[in-house]
Amino acid sequence: MKKPQLALHTMFKAVCAAAACLGLAANVAHAADAGNGKVLADAHNCAACHGVNLNKPVSPEYPKLAGQHADYIYWALRQYQMGNGNPHFGRNNAIMQAQVQSLSQGDMKDIAAYVESLSGDLVQKK
Repeated sequence: MKKPQLALHTMFKAVCAAAACLGLAANVAHAADAGNGKVLADAHNCAACHGVNLNKPVSPEYPKLAGQHADYIYWALRQYQMGNGNPHFGRNNAIMQAQVQSLSQGDMKDIAAYVESLSGDLVQKK
């Protein structure tokens, strides 16, 4: 191979390797941060409806959240974010839809980790 072609080939391999590394880095799972979740829950005033420690809703229509599984909370928040646009996955509640629109998926995972970390009255039936 001629030197310019070899240099171009080497540079192409380096660019491909860098792109592969960036792709892997982008797929790294977000480690949920319950501390940031508390900050976000306070900033979005979740307690206004879900009550003190997210365990004493102000109305029976609102669920107790404290202690709920993080996976469930995350998917509920994602479904509110999707709204009515996706009838198979979306949830329809104007208040919750407005609350979650500005949240990233990482933010929702952080909130979910915070909610799961709280002590609550949820009882697992056996």
